[in-house]
Amino acid sequence: MKRMILMCASAIMICTFTVLTIASGQTDITKWQYGKRGAVSITYDGGSMNQFRKALPIMDRLGFPATFFIVTGVIPGSQFQGKFIGRPVKEIIDETASIPTNKDNFLERSSAAPYLGYTGTLEYHTDAGNRVETGKFKEAYKIMDDLYAKVRNGDFPPGNRINQEVFAGRGVTWDEIRLYAKQGHEMASHTITHPQMAALDDVNLIYELEKSGEEIRNQLNQKYVFSAECPYATEDERVMQHSYKVYPALRNRMPERFLAELNRSNRKNPGSFSSEYVQWQRGATTKTPLPMMNSWIDTTVANINVWLVLAFHGVDGIGWEALTSELLDEFFSYMKSKEDDLWVATFADVTKYMRERMNSTVKTSESDKKILVSLTLTLDSDIYDIPLTLKSYVPSSWKEVLVEQGSEKKRIYPQRDIKGSYVLYQIRPNSGILELTGE
Repeated sequence: MKRMILMCASAIMICTFTVLTIASGQTDITKWQYGKRGAVSITYDGGSMNQFRKALPIMDRLGFPATFFIVTGVIPGSQFQGKFIGRPVKEIIDETASIPTNKDNFLERSSAAPYLGYTGTLEYHTDAGNRVETGKFKEAYKIMDDLYAKVRNGDFPPGNRINQEVFAGRGVTWDEIRLYAKQGHEMASHTITHPQMAALDDVNLIYELEKSGEEIRNQLNQKYVFSAECPYATEDERVMQHSYKVYPALRNRMPERFLAELNRSNRKNPGSFSSEYVQWQRGATTKTPLPMMNSWIDTTVANINVWLVLAFHGVDGIGWEALTSELLDEFFSYMKSKEDDLWVATFADVTKYMRERMNSTVKTSESDKKILVSLTLTLDSDIYDIPLTLKSYVPSSWKEVLVEQGSEKKRIYPQRDIKGSYVLYQIRPNSGILELTGE
């Protein structure tokens, strides 16, 4: 580093400039793809029809990929449907007449609740699960006791009612989903039936997780068995531990040493966190004004470590807290105006990029007026296959740079910052030596 003192135009002012000298070849992995300032992932829950019919065309027009967490059991042709795995439900119903609900039998009774053969029992499962989420276990037990007492009294009509999230997902086919995936959108799991998973016993919980993933694998391919969102944004520890065994990435919670997570209800400013990365979840409802939504974009641009994860549900009257397609168009258009600073990518791709960056090593050397670069990754490269963006400083005399790896060649022009001349380029980890040659 050199310090220079220069006399300014005014005789009474002295200006100090710091000139940084960076060694040629110094290379870093940029925090975000393409050297952007922040990342945004657009996600939708439930796979309701208008997410695809109305919102997806807007994103396609603007060039934005999205992640759709789909309820697989409602899609026509799905192999795996909702069911109760356990004792005959009549045996469970009869037992409730003499044994009150407690910590030992609650999960079995709650898991069976939607499958008793009566309309209206599903809501009791959901309500009980909500109580478990907030630690109100005695209230959850009472809900089960009330449910089974009404079942024994014949208070429910025969039938089966699915929840509104699942109902809203009707109308989309696997053929359509395959087409959307080919367009660059991520299809991810939102389970088979959208249950309150904290109120499921282990065997039924695992069925919802594993078979939804198996359905997606069979209908698409293994690539899409990466991300999941467990319904109702649960962060129940037991649910999370089972889920991590099936899906590498969860929108619910994704503990990483380098990642701070702020869920949708968190009111803290993401800019106040010094973590390498901050996942900042925001969910717009029908009452969320557009200026507030736009401010989420501004906050992401203003900081260098924020990953804005947007969670949407209904669109144009179909689905929970439905937003209008006109509002989404305005919001996404504002996001597009910031594309020089934002990397908009699927939930899976951003997750992969962060993990790859934090688990990769860059090595450089110079040979015969070339800069040689290698990038090694310790994660499974069959799963973690996203190219990383490298920033290499080059001699100021280089007016053009040939980037060459194997049979791939590309010419790029250097840029400048306070440290000197540099180039940005893409490289896949564990793919051999890349050469930078000045011209």
